Amino acid sequence: MKKLFYYADRFLEKSTWRDIAVLKFCLLSLGILAGMQIPKKNKKEAGLLAFFIFAVTYIPLMKKLIGVVAEKEQ
Repeated sequence: MKKLFYYADRFLEKSTWRDIAVLKFCLLSLGILAGMQIPKKNKKEAGLLAFFIFAVTYIPLMKKLIGVVAEKEQ
């Protein structure tokens, strides 16, 4: 697992914001494709789980972004 994180860090060091944007669109597309395969009776639970994961990941990302923006303005 440590090796995977090491490679991810190296990838991010060599990436531009455009590379990250493409990665996000790729993951969005994968999520949509996976969502199309969820049976109708399980869509509510899957939606709640997806919302929870979104909230748990979005809040720290935005906190970091706000810190970077505030740092540049000082």
